[in-house]
Amino acid sequence: MSSIEKSNDKTAQTAFNKKIVSASQQLHPYVKHRLYIAESTGIIPKKMYASNGIIDESIITFYEKGYDADIDKDVLKLKLFKIVDADLETIFKKEAFHKNTISTHTILEEELDALKEKYTIDDGFDYIMNEDLDDISYQQNGHSKHVFLYVNNDNSILNTFETNSIDTHKSNELIGTIYSSLPLNVSNIIDLYAFGKLSIEDISKVKSIEVKRIERIINTVKKTFETNLD
Repeated sequence: MSSIEKSNDKTAQTAFNKKIVSASQQLHPYVKHRLYIAESTGIIPKKMYASNGIIDESIITFYEKGYDADIDKDVLKLKLFKIVDADLETIFKKEAFHKNTISTHTILEEELDALKEKYTIDDGFDYIMNEDLDDISYQQNGHSKHVFLYVNNDNSILNTFETNSIDTHKSNELIGTIYSSLPLNVSNIIDLYAFGKLSIEDISKVKSIEVKRIERIINTVKKTFETNLD
C-alpha cells in the first residue's frame, strides 16, 4: 500500500471515528436515564451498571459486525441506538431474577393487574396502550410501593412535555408516578423521544414498531401530563 493510500485510509478512519463519537454523545443521556428509571423502579440494583460501559460495549458490537466507513452519520446513529436498546433490554431481563431486586416480571404483572384493560400485550416485553387509555398516572390501586420521586437533574422530560413553568416538586411527583406506571417498553419509547432526541420515525426504526403506534404512545403520555397538571 502506497503512502497516499495509507493516508487516505487514515483520513477515512478518523472521519468515521468522529461519527462514532458524535453518535455516542447522543446515546449517553438516553442510556443514563434508562438506568436511572430501572434503578428507581427496582428493576436493577443501584450503581451496578454505568452508561459508559454499556455504550462502549455497543460500539464494540458494531465494530465486530463489520461496517462501512462511509456510512451516513444518521444511519450509524440509529444502528448504535438499536444495539444499545437491545443490550439494555437484555440487562433488564437478566436482572429480573437478581436476588436483591424485585422481579421485573412481578412488577409488570402487578402493573397490568392494577391497570386492567389499559394495556394489551404483544410478544415479549412489547406493551402497548389501548385506544381508550386516558389517564395512566393515578391508577395504581395500592401499588404505590413502586412509585418514586423523580429527582433526575436532566430537564429533558420537562422540556419535552413543556412543563418547565410548574412547581418542581409537583412535576417530579407526577413524572415518578408516570414512570412507575409505565411498562418498560412504553417508558423506553418516551426516553428515546425525550432523552435520545429521536424523531417518531427514527424511534419506529429502532424499535421496529409502526409509526402510528409510537405517535399514540407519546401523545397519550403528553395528554397525561396535561391532564394531571391542570
